[in-house]
Amino acid sequence: MYIVTFYEKSALVMSKLTTILPSVDEKITVKGRKGTVIKVDQIDERKIDVYVEFEKVVKKQVVIDDKKKKR
Repeated sequence: MYIVTFYEKSALVMSKLTTILPSVDEKITVKGRKGTVIKVDQIDERKIDVYVEFEKVVKKQVVIDDKKKKR
């Protein structure tokens, strides 16, 4: 079992106890966010730091309908 710690730009995202280690350029999902593994550092036998770059979430702009008459 490994202690895997996920980081995004040096900010802690999540820590997880798992048997599967992610590899570089692997597509992963962490907390519902899709991302790509940039770097994997093994601190010691059990501790692994994984640096992830998440995809940008594009929010759609709400179209405002100003055709109604104002009072």
